[in-house]
Amino acid sequence: MSRSYVVTGGGRGIGRAVVERLLGDGGTGGVVAIERDPDALTWVKAHPAGSRVRAVIGDAGDEAVTERAADAAQEAGSLTGWVNNAAVFRDASIHSDSTRVLLDLISANLTPAVTGCATAIRRFLAAGTGGAIVNVSSHQARRAVPGCTPYVTAKAAVEGLTRSLAVEYGPRGVRVNAVAPGSVRTERYDEFLAGQGPHAAAEIEREMGLLHPLGRVARSEEVAAAIVHLLSEDAGFITGATVPVDGGRSVLARDPEAHDPEARDPEARDPEARDPEARDPEARDPKDHAPKAHDS
Repeated sequence: MSRSYVVTGGGRGIGRAVVERLLGDGGTGGVVAIERDPDALTWVKAHPAGSRVRAVIGDAGDEAVTERAADAAQEAGSLTGWVNNAAVFRDASIHSDSTRVLLDLISANLTPAVTGCATAIRRFLAAGTGGAIVNVSSHQARRAVPGCTPYVTAKAAVEGLTRSLAVEYGPRGVRVNAVAPGSVRTERYDEFLAGQGPHAAAEIEREMGLLHPLGRVARSEEVAAAIVHLLSEDAGFITGATVPVDGGRSVLARDPEAHDPEARDPEARDPEARDPEARDPEARDPKDHAPKAHDS
């Protein structure tokens, strides 16, 4: 029987790249994309394998929505994998935003992962087939960026959820892993750069390159490749892991004893240069009291 998958936030960025990569596998009978915004899935009609994509419009944190998606996936094949990618990125700081705002934003990022895992595991157990779940975390789960407290908190919780479920359901054939991307060139990232003007955008790109030992931000397709690998039988003995897909960002440390500080530290060349982390499109100056909404 052919395999089927569910991808939350499957219309843009990493989610879309995962959907497209799964469609490239001849054994995939169908991919269900959960997406809040129907306009995010207009590309499906023109895709050569678009007939194998089923859209479920709604909130990935709503159990009724995830159950509909699971039903659609099982109509297309044996539900084999589930990717919890949906996220909401909005800056907030504890000194300037209400506790309610912070908790709501944490929930907006954590609830879809919990709901997706719950639906997937129940279906896997009922079918007796086992299956694989991949949760999309972030480098921020372990290396916080100022102004992003709710996102950092939620992603750290997603990694804890990943480990807990891997331990509890591994004996029943369910694998649960996570990926932790660094900065990724998505629609949101490109829109951010476009709003900065050519000179500022070039400077941000340079600084972002300094944050990643590989010298650039990731492509969505590179993150998708890691996710699809974790869903596959090739990763059949990997569970409970969080795999960094960050070009080395999480292991880079600036050290005054480094042999070539000018190669990595803009402050070595310009004492007035800002820390590139503060120019990260994911960051907000904590003195800026006006939260900004970003696409997930």
